[in-house]
Amino acid sequence: MRYSEMFLPTGREIPSDAEIVSHRLMIRAGMIRKLTSGIYSYLPLGFRVIKKVEQIVREEMNRAGAQEVFLPAVQPAELWQESGRWQQYGKELLRFRDRQDRECCLGPTHEEVITDLVRNDVKTYRQLPRNLYQIQTKFRDEVRPRFGIMRCKEFSMKDAYSFDVDEKGAEISYEKMFEAYSRIFSRCGLKFRAVEADTGNIGGSFSHEFMVMADTGEDALVFCSSCDYAANVEKAEVARPEKKAVDESAFSPLEEIHTPDVRTIEEVCAFLDVTPQDVVKTLIFLVDDSPVAVLVRGDEEINEAKLRSYLGCDSLELATDDIIYEVTDSPRGFAGPINIKSRIVADYSFVNMTNCVVGANKEDYHIKNANIGRDFKVTEFADLRLIKETDSCPRCESPLRFARGIEVGHVFKLGTKYSKAMKATYLDKDGKEKYMVMGCYGIGIGRTAAASIEQNYDDNGIIWPVSIAPFQVMITPVNIKDEALLTTAEKLYQGLMDKGIEVILDDRDERAGVKFNDADLIGIPLRITVGPKRLAEGKVEVKIRKSGEVEVLSVDEAEKFIVDWVQAELKADG
Repeated sequence: MRYSEMFLPTGREIPSDAEIVSHRLMIRAGMIRKLTSGIYSYLPLGFRVIKKVEQIVREEMNRAGAQEVFLPAVQPAELWQESGRWQQYGKELLRFRDRQDRECCLGPTHEEVITDLVRNDVKTYRQLPRNLYQIQTKFRDEVRPRFGIMRCKEFSMKDAYSFDVDEKGAEISYEKMFEAYSRIFSRCGLKFRAVEADTGNIGGSFSHEFMVMADTGEDALVFCSSCDYAANVEKAEVARPEKKAVDESAFSPLEEIHTPDVRTIEEVCAFLDVTPQDVVKTLIFLVDDSPVAVLVRGDEEINEAKLRSYLGCDSLELATDDIIYEVTDSPRGFAGPINIKSRIVADYSFVNMTNCVVGANKEDYHIKNANIGRDFKVTEFADLRLIKETDSCPRCESPLRFARGIEVGHVFKLGTKYSKAMKATYLDKDGKEKYMVMGCYGIGIGRTAAASIEQNYDDNGIIWPVSIAPFQVMITPVNIKDEALLTTAEKLYQGLMDKGIEVILDDRDERAGVKFNDADLIGIPLRITVGPKRLAEGKVEVKIRKSGEVEVLSVDEAEKFIVDWVQAELKADG
């Protein structure tokens, strides 16, 4: 490809709404352009990267035995109503009515559609297992799209769905996809880690996120310094403390104290001269339309993902003032477990607390010296809080480390969540009807490309891994009006293309500095500079973008060096 023929509008100005490196550089490098909030057009250079990522994904999915399909983007409401997600999914699901007044949505994911497809054509165990995948545009009406193509409304995604006869088969399918994902991200040249994760609104029993390690990542993750344990902070486990023997003789008498306008933990501690570790927070949640009181030590925070998982609910939100009053007979800020009119669930941090401070369920009052058993009952304890840096590994008790990451892939064990709801069954060897056991596996295509930039850039621009670079080599004659330089550049251009190398020839009538800056900005892994001084010696310069190393070689040597280098880089990435 010749640079002069490409639609490649590079720029120096940083967009005002670009918060992270990949967004800034993809705009400046002429790869994407914003159409409206959360919706982007891919320009030729950016689209070449996307197609490279897609190709790697296809090769590894096919290698793992999955078969490609293409499913409709518009989905009927009836399928989502069958699965129970029509109302559960929330406002990210873009709903509309067609001209026949039928309710539809733009697919943010395809569990319902694929389950409907398979249930209509798969009838016996002989037709299982199956793994079907697609690469298709999704739409999620994000409340706050940001970070360019990292979190947008319309995006390209690879989603795969496995169907097995039992849990054992589903585990095999899950492992195949896990291994395929590891190969995909390795081939894309990414530094990544698979971590245990919450299943979110997709559902299921277990999942892993594939996280690209980057300081700009939206997600926080935790991993052990000694063993292989790693998890998203939403999923990260906190070990249950050992239950200590209770010495009721040490219980102090209850003391109700007037605490006017004292509502927060900080205000309570200051007013009563206690520490947050002495205080119990009582949070009222509305769980599938029923109030639940959740207790946690004052210095800890409830992890709503863990709470939702423990309660097995579809809907979870903090209660409104009227619900709080109905449950506690007091306004917000004074809730406590004594005589509360709701179910009580407590975090492990509360297991060994004694003589603690709690809300009095009475406006402007708190109670000191409250104790489990004597003053109120708690029968449900669970791991419900956010993990902290002072916590130890739940597997081996070693110190934990925290990092930031970008989620590029997610694999789920769905079990029978969708097959039961949508009656996707098969006949086993004995002729008995059973539910198919499912798995779900997603990769954000554009997000993977953006995550690569977050790991591979410098002050001059992008540094693409060879495997997903839009071109592998840029040839830069410093002056196209010099016939000798242009002739040599053309010879290199044709010779490398004949050897299967992806080349862009910068044939623009621009200053050398402009050309060098653009080559660095768009991140081409190798740059061949054809200049008069070196050419007088029969040589050219080959610069490696990643390291900055420069090789001075003859034209024939340059061709061989580039072919060998590209092949070695591709092999190193898997």
